[in-house]
Amino acid sequence: MPYQSPISPGRSWYEDTAGPRPEYPSLDGDRTCDVVIVGGGFTGLSAAAHLAKAGTDVVLIDAYRFGDGASGRNGGQLGTGQRAWAEELETEYGFSRAKALFDLAEEAKTHLLDFATANRIEIDYMPGQLSVAHKRRYVDDYKAHAEIMGSRFGYPHISFTDAGETAERLGSTRYFGGTRDTGTGHIHPLKLVIGTAKVAAAAGAHLFERTPSTGIVSAGGRVRVTTPKGTITAEKCLVAVNAYGGNLEPVSAAHIMPIGSFIGATVPLDAQSKVLPGGESVDDSRFVVRYFRKSKDGRLLFGGREVYAVNDPKDIHIHIRRQIAELFPALKDVEITHGWGGYVGITVPRKPFVREVMPNVISMGGYSGHGVMLANFFGKLYAETIAGNRDRLKLIEDLKIPAFPGGRRFRAPLLFLALNWFALRDRI
Repeated sequence: MPYQSPISPGRSWYEDTAGPRPEYPSLDGDRTCDVVIVGGGFTGLSAAAHLAKAGTDVVLIDAYRFGDGASGRNGGQLGTGQRAWAEELETEYGFSRAKALFDLAEEAKTHLLDFATANRIEIDYMPGQLSVAHKRRYVDDYKAHAEIMGSRFGYPHISFTDAGETAERLGSTRYFGGTRDTGTGHIHPLKLVIGTAKVAAAAGAHLFERTPSTGIVSAGGRVRVTTPKGTITAEKCLVAVNAYGGNLEPVSAAHIMPIGSFIGATVPLDAQSKVLPGGESVDDSRFVVRYFRKSKDGRLLFGGREVYAVNDPKDIHIHIRRQIAELFPALKDVEITHGWGGYVGITVPRKPFVREVMPNVISMGGYSGHGVMLANFFGKLYAETIAGNRDRLKLIEDLKIPAFPGGRRFRAPLLFLALNWFALRDRI
């Protein structure tokens, strides 16, 4: 029987197309190391690979299998820059810092692609991304954004698309305009997870699956991470669990909220289909964003139903097909072969959360839907920090990330009400 993630609903198309997925043992016994990493997604595995290559003795544990969380089940889109537009960051932080944050994100994009190439990881990269306006009044913002990116931030790859060009590139007339970015693209995320784990293991990192952390304590200059069958003692610790942290570490839990996001994969579309003829990925202007793309074999991978309640929907296929039909009426009866979900870690301002949450323990997460590109690079930045250079990571650590209001008891209901209000506003 095919493996099914115990923490995420539905078997993904990625799992059925990723090829061999090596299994790693669970931890049995105590360990001592230089750095212990909790979480085997993009951030943790990247950090383990870079640390091990630098000669650091590193142990990584994950409660389930690597990629069972958001890293192996997401939309696969890289994007450009930070989650917030560069001009929005300029308004908040000034031009110099906004430019530094943008340049850091561009380096993250280059790093991901170079890392995959250098380590011969086939990630099914496909170029191009369309960002589209679902309301007419947003079009001028997209037009201005394209101009600002070229003139102020030195990024010439974004161009404005009017309603006609947008419809032609999408194969849908439901949007009013947007931008086309030829400097980015989309990937098969689980292949990157599997490949990064292989790189880390080959470099000497000690990797353990199905090994949950039951607690983290920092005292006397040492960090102790307990598990059901052993304790790991280290000089430093990276917490890289993002949306799947639960109550493991209270500071991160107060700042990073999990929200459910769901994706459907169709059968391969007809060769004559007008849907995304250029093969770009797409994200739209809804607060409850819709994101979709075509795979290398011509399937439409459509994500569009974020869930802020505790329970997962009964039938992902029904909800995803309904949203596909809104944009592409000809696909109203298309067969959906896979429907799956997972949890994305968001912060209040939709900027990443990086903090030293206790002595010698750094937590990273809250990528807010921009983690394919950023999470891998943040693992590299953590390795730089262990090597003695924390300057670049400080750009992220110093971002203003407030805790979610309401405390542990009320923050989930308050978020549910607020985000459902935004979902309603998307439709007005």
